[in-house]
Amino acid sequence: MPYDALVVVSFGGPERPDDVLPFLANVTRGRGVPPERLAEVAEHYQHFGGVSPINQQCRDLIAAIRADLAANGVDLPVYWGNRNWHPMLADTVARMRDDGVRHALAFVTSAYAGYSSCRQYLDDIAAARAAVGPDAPLIDKLRQFWDHPGFVEPHTDAVRAALGTLDPARRDSTRIVFTAHSIPTSMAAGAGPDGGRYEAQLHETARLVATAAAPDLPYDLVWQSRSGPPHVPWLEPDVNDHLHQLATAGTTAVVVSPIGFVSDHLEVVWDLDTEAAATAKEVGLDFVRAGTPGTDPRFVTMVRELVAERGVGAAHPGDTAPQRRLGTLPVWDTCPGCCAPARRP
Repeated sequence: MPYDALVVVSFGGPERPDDVLPFLANVTRGRGVPPERLAEVAEHYQHFGGVSPINQQCRDLIAAIRADLAANGVDLPVYWGNRNWHPMLADTVARMRDDGVRHALAFVTSAYAGYSSCRQYLDDIAAARAAVGPDAPLIDKLRQFWDHPGFVEPHTDAVRAALGTLDPARRDSTRIVFTAHSIPTSMAAGAGPDGGRYEAQLHETARLVATAAAPDLPYDLVWQSRSGPPHVPWLEPDVNDHLHQLATAGTTAVVVSPIGFVSDHLEVVWDLDTEAAATAKEVGLDFVRAGTPGTDPRFVTMVRELVAERGVGAAHPGDTAPQRRLGTLPVWDTCPGCCAPARRP
């Protein structure tokens, strides 16, 4: 059955102050997150008027995807559904059914392997289809894209641009710090069919970006945005702890690149632009945060190319586009059934 729609699936976020606590309840349901941590995160959202940037960023991305598909002769309607806030994925799948969609592709706004970043979205899709019923459209998730040029190159150019704003006299003591969302170590160990794929893919992206942007500079991959119970071990070091260590070791300037993210949502604008920047100032580091792909035309083109890998827009039925990749780690079009045991705490 040919594909007849694309659905962008994302995390979701509040769009007004009254949305914040219900949204956080959806995000943390069953995870045992301490109440004080919930209150802290709620304050982060309220700092921005109770509005997360992520939904508008999704709207902007979807508009760019629609324009790119149309400009390239690909007739594919684009829908949008979220895991944790409106538009909820189940409502979107119901609308797709009502519109006559039978077999859709899903582009998930997360580049990497792992339960929260990949498998849970498959579970979300399955739950949404079950809620809609037997006439729900089939939905196949597009592959992970951590090493696609359309993801790597915007991050690379953002690091170059950030480096260009620093004092050239400090280049010899400058370091690139890549960040991604921390997850429980048990979840990290279960990521991918042979385990450890979340970290491995991030290390590969960091290497690709660093080698292209500034091969003369040292770099690190560290973690941010931990949210779980204190007794559960998560990936470390935290970016703030790492900045303290770098300053002690003689680093004078850092470019922080959030390669774990596709856009500047709350974990970027609060955890990095606010908290990590304050830490850097405290310890005397020059700090520049590199941008994320957002609606970079190369990232938008990447979505079309991922769709083309499934034969959409091909000149002849059955034709598929080759994968464009910069890395060497394996990737799968169809989930090999991994990550399921390592569910979120």
